Amino acid sequence: MKANKTLTMKKDTNAQVGIGTLIIFIAMVLVAAVAAAVLIQTSGTLQQKAQSTGKQATQEVSSNLIVKNIEGVRAKDSAVVLSSTIDLLRLKVGLNVGSQSVDVNQVVISITDGTTANNLVYAANDKTYATVGAADGAMDGFSSSSPATNLQKLLTANTTANSNFNNSDHYFTVDKIRDEDASFSQSNPVMNTGDLINVYIATTSSSAASAGYDYVSTTVTSGVLKQSGLNLVPRSVVNIILTPESGVVTNADFVTPSSYGVKETVQLYP
Repeated sequence: MKANKTLTMKKDTNAQVGIGTLIIFIAMVLVAAVAAAVLIQTSGTLQQKAQSTGKQATQEVSSNLIVKNIEGVRAKDSAVVLSSTIDLLRLKVGLNVGSQSVDVNQVVISITDGTTANNLVYAANDKTYATVGAADGAMDGFSSSSPATNLQKLLTANTTANSNFNNSDHYFTVDKIRDEDASFSQSNPVMNTGDLINVYIATTSSSAASAGYDYVSTTVTSGVLKQSGLNLVPRSVVNIILTPESGVVTNADFVTPSSYGVKETVQLYP
């Protein structure tokens, strides 16, 4: 038979003591504290960057304009004496569902007829076409209270900034249609949800400018029209791109009708 074995626990009450042990303990605490501080700082920085990136990404995908329709207007002397080209485009523009606010002052509109391309900024934009170091780039004679005056200047006048140029191939103007919170103005054209505006793009042809028509819609031009370089004759292929400061770009493509007939205003898009 096997002898019974007795298991006993050995008591060891000895421990490391002294200044060396204390130093090691303090060093371990300090290392842990530094590591924790680094982790907290890093996580905070990453959180801030993630929030900023998320906000920018949301703005990029949710801030966009929508072109609801486009009408073309022919210059005229009377109801029967009409230009052979479309000389003004009137775009009805709103915000898409869920869109952030859009500052029209920072929107760039590119338009081409297949031969000429114009890049247009809002008439009150004082930086884009300014002399270097100056803020003289806004359209000369811009009115902060009268959309009609701005449209007339767009069609008939020049601006002197870094050079002398026609307003018709450098600017666009706007006029509000619906603005429930009264936040949209000529000097502060910020669109909020539900706002609806007209955007005016001059497309005056050289033939219309030389013919000296007296009217474009209800705007009196007194026989002075500045050409835009565009020539929207029948069957012209037109591409318009609206690029906001942030958000997706908006495209509107159309082909002008095969004949304008006796219509002063022509439906072009959609």
